Amino acid sequence: MPRPPAPDSHARTAGTRRLLPAIERTRSTPIPAAWADVLTRVPRDLFLPDEVWLRDSEGGYVSCDRRLDPGGWMGAAYSDAPLVTQFVTESDGTRSPSSSASMPSTVLRLLEDAELGPGTRTLEIGTGSGYNTALLCARLGDALVTSVEVDAPLAARARENLAALSYSPAVIHADGADGWLPHAPYDRVLATCSVRTVPTSWLEQTAPGGRIVTPWDSAWSCFGAVRLTKHRDGRADGTFAAYGSYMLINGQRTDIELFRDVLREGQTPETGTTALSPWAVAGDDPALDFHLGLTVPGAWYSWDTTSADAHTRLWIADTTATSWASVDHDGRRTDTFRTAQYGPRRLWDEIRASYERWTRAGQPAIGRYGLTVTPEGQTAWLDSPDTPVTPP
Repeated sequence: MPRPPAPDSHARTAGTRRLLPAIERTRSTPIPAAWADVLTRVPRDLFLPDEVWLRDSEGGYVSCDRRLDPGGWMGAAYSDAPLVTQFVTESDGTRSPSSSASMPSTVLRLLEDAELGPGTRTLEIGTGSGYNTALLCARLGDALVTSVEVDAPLAARARENLAALSYSPAVIHADGADGWLPHAPYDRVLATCSVRTVPTSWLEQTAPGGRIVTPWDSAWSCFGAVRLTKHRDGRADGTFAAYGSYMLINGQRTDIELFRDVLREGQTPETGTTALSPWAVAGDDPALDFHLGLTVPGAWYSWDTTSADAHTRLWIADTTATSWASVDHDGRRTDTFRTAQYGPRRLWDEIRASYERWTRAGQPAIGRYGLTVTPEGQTAWLDSPDTPVTPP
């Protein structure tokens, strides 16, 4: 199928004029003048492939192909919406997103949290299509921007996209978890992928007084961002923010499936009952989900309505695939639920205890949590580094 002609300048100008108000509607505040100028000068459509995918109402993805629907494609390009640009095929044959053009309002939040200014030497982790890189170049200048991309074809495509706008930052094909030592130290390390553990290399390559800004992820909840300031003693600390849902950095992903890897014949679980509803802890409250992700490390969940033993079942497992728990609703009672737990961890007991701690603390919002990172590891805390959040 032939590639359609590139949008003319009028189409791009019209798109940009739609994008800025869309971003402002999402954020409910005006875009700072400096960033409005940058967003106006960098056309988003230039950094998108001919086919992108948007989320549908059922949690899946629907194709939007420029060659079939140029108007719809341009509308998607200049909407305040995330667009999947690449998939990978998993071991079970399913396709999962592996690269995306993030929601522009979220892109802007990360850039604002980085507090970029004249002369800010910046390392970007995850070049992707190059759009965020172009925004950095437009604000800082090419010479101050280094971007690392683990996917070689994506890195090559990003260089082409950037060159089309006469930008020539250092785009490196490498593992972003390692940073990029040859150009260190950096005043800012800005990630366009999420992490569960801040890589030590990012800490080491950030200059004292510099900032690390990255989306956050846990096995329980993919949501949030953290803003860290590096201190002269080598540590960095800062608070979380309630925005952002990004793909997890490659080296921290786990490929674990409940029925393939966790549940085995011959397992004899410990059974019991609980008064805590499974719906109270799984997916209805972003602040609680965030808390559980921090305080019950490695735990993840899935819902099951196909079991012959229960009307609805909440499965919980850990990323080592050695422990699991289930909470069953019989379709009638809402005051008592059957539980089963297996493995070295009693995961439902951990979830219940963490939920009770969150309730006693006044159901704290995400912004009350923080993180301290040192070369030896990282510690999450509530309100102050003096009150660490530890697994219950």
